[in-house]
Amino acid sequence: MPNLSTLKALIISSLWAGLWAGLLLTALQSYQVIPSLLQAEVYEQAAEHQQHVTGTKHQHETDAWQPDNGAERTLFTALANVSLAVGFALLLGAASNLRGGIGSWRQGLFWGLAGYSIFFVAPALGLPPELPGTSAADLEARQLWWLMTVFDTALGLWLLVFAKTKLNQLFGAVLLLSPYVIGAPHPEIQGGLAPAELANTFIMATAIANALFWLVLGALMGLMSHQNKIVKS
Repeated sequence: MPNLSTLKALIISSLWAGLWAGLLLTALQSYQVIPSLLQAEVYEQAAEHQQHVTGTKHQHETDAWQPDNGAERTLFTALANVSLAVGFALLLGAASNLRGGIGSWRQGLFWGLAGYSIFFVAPALGLPPELPGTSAADLEARQLWWLMTVFDTALGLWLLVFAKTKLNQLFGAVLLLSPYVIGAPHPEIQGGLAPAELANTFIMATAIANALFWLVLGALMGLMSHQNKIVKS
């Protein structure tokens, strides 16, 4: 069980690693991910305008507040990314500490790759990132499937890598496959307002941005952990 000084060092390392990794993710998103979102919003707004012109009646609902495009949107995106990155860094540090900590930035890359696999790749295989205007299944069903996939992937990878018996490793493999055997929730009619090319570009850009984010987060946690002596001897 970590002592108070180790816990303090872990928190400090996570704050710094989360700050820089979150800012990096924001920069990567601003380059291609956000422009794709803005293009998709144009198609969505055009469809809403067409419904209005053709006389389609909908009960008016007050739109939720969202930041204006430009500096304000970038600022709020950065705040959200940094907050999320700090939380992920804490998870990464706590999990790695169970195995003696992250001894170097090279080890951090492997832990970052595991985080990328758990929190992005595994869920995206069933529920790829979606642009505005894309038809989707019930939100609660998607959230439940996402949580199940993250949990099963995390435990499955842990058992495959660290389990000492073949039976436990086999159980880990079963956990990795189980979300896709159950199947992700999808709408009866699939499609979106944005062109397929734009959707594919968005998915690829999101995958690359998240991969770089997780690798950098893991490497930074390795550097910070070594400097702050979080690693167990």
